[in-house]
Amino acid sequence: MIMQQYKIVFGGTIGAGKSAAIRALSDTPVISTEAVNTDTQAHQKLLTTVGIDYGELSLEDGTKIGLYGTPGQDRFDFMWSIVCKGAIGIVILIDHSRVDRLKDLEFYLNVFSDLGSNIVIGITHIDQEHEQKLKIYREWMQIHQKSFPLFAVDARKQDDVLLMIETLIAQLEVQQEVSV
Repeated sequence: MIMQQYKIVFGGTIGAGKSAAIRALSDTPVISTEAVNTDTQAHQKLLTTVGIDYGELSLEDGTKIGLYGTPGQDRFDFMWSIVCKGAIGIVILIDHSRVDRLKDLEFYLNVFSDLGSNIVIGITHIDQEHEQKLKIYREWMQIHQKSFPLFAVDARKQDDVLLMIETLIAQLEVQQEVSV
């Protein structure tokens, strides 16, 4: 039985780096459910998550955080609500190199906003498509009256992913102080 005190979920587009982000942070070997990608129209990557990825992060005070990665394909959307149950936060990763990146952002924000309110957004693969960088996401959020922390990240870099986790934890602490 896997024991942890808290849970953070990684969701978002196929190929955005959810599994890589968990591998970058996990203090334990990651349990992965990757299989051969049969949806090459959605992404050209060889392997893709078809179940749940799991890793664990131990904070300095001994707190353990379970890191759960969801599949990016919407045909697995039935799993998202199950995985998000009890999560203290959700990291949504969007692949900037995708043509429909703003539609992806809208889709995943709509779905995951219904599953939790403590959300951060990481934009990956920004090095592959230099056009507009984060500006288009900020403008989209302003137009749609959304307000979420937004980061350009390399999901393979521990410091980039840790910054998003620290932001989720800080937001949670602020929410708890406000409710007291």
